Amino acid sequence: MNPIAIRLLNQQLACPEFNNPEDVVSYMCAMQAQEYRMMRWAVEMRTRKPSAKAFKEAFDSGRIIRLHLIRGTWQLISADDYWTLLELCVPKAMAVIKGWMSSNKIRIPDDELMKIREILAQTAADKISVTKEDFVDALAKKDIRMDDHRLSYHIRIAEMSGVICSGDLLPMKATYALTANKVKPSVKLDRENALMLFTRKYFKSRQPATLEDFAWWSGLNMSDCRKGIALLGNTIHIEKWGGRDFYLTDDGRTRGFRKDKYLLISPYDEYLISYKSRDIVLPEEYKYKAHNNNGIFQPIIAKDGRICGNWSPFKDECQVAFFDGAHHTDMQEEWARYTKFKTK
Repeated sequence: MNPIAIRLLNQQLACPEFNNPEDVVSYMCAMQAQEYRMMRWAVEMRTRKPSAKAFKEAFDSGRIIRLHLIRGTWQLISADDYWTLLELCVPKAMAVIKGWMSSNKIRIPDDELMKIREILAQTAADKISVTKEDFVDALAKKDIRMDDHRLSYHIRIAEMSGVICSGDLLPMKATYALTANKVKPSVKLDRENALMLFTRKYFKSRQPATLEDFAWWSGLNMSDCRKGIALLGNTIHIEKWGGRDFYLTDDGRTRGFRKDKYLLISPYDEYLISYKSRDIVLPEEYKYKAHNNNGIFQPIIAKDGRICGNWSPFKDECQVAFFDGAHHTDMQEEWARYTKFKTK
């Protein structure tokens, strides 16, 4: 087994199969969207013809939704999966949020929660697509003032309650919309089928991956993770590599890997954040170049899937810094793909 080649193929970073950004997000199940500007490239680099305009159109139309979900962090999900993932993931995500609130000595009584939620929902309904500053203004008109930290928790909880979600895509600033105006109602899967769908999408798009990887990424209890794998039955199997048990789906991609291929990868990309153990593609001595212990991830360069450097996404010219000591060739082909994406 060549785990790096298989991951590149199934993460759609080598020979991507999809034309549309919403198809990528649906296939990946959920994609980390911490960096508002770079989440667009994280999705589009997995399409055959990356286009910033195509991403914006899918986002504004509500086919792709951004909200706080898995592990209480920003995610992109498909509108088709919205209600199912909300039902499955919110209980654990809310426990995480409440833990953060407790550590910050923030307590929100139920009457305050409902009052603020109603104002947030009404503001989103009135203005269609609103910024956090619009929420602040709406609250001020009712003589309600609170610090930014407290308001952020109210917004997150409203997202996880299915009341608000992402609005239109702006260049730099997140917006919010009333979910009822953005996402169509759909029949929710029962929990067992939702768990099976969630598990299948994870291993299909991240394989090979371990049980511990899945538990880290999903934020679910270990018992739920084991149950999800069991529900897949004989469509998934184990292969040993490096002394660890890796799960692979029987319909996974194994052909199409091309050598000497560079990738300019976004910070917080699923290529790293999908796994608890990242040593397969990122040697331990270089991990601080990719992320720190506080969960801050940097833009990275991969050659043949191995992380070897950093790059600067917001410069006019290609600026790279390699740290692996190897000889590297010209990066202009991949840089041209990235710059074309921004204008197309």
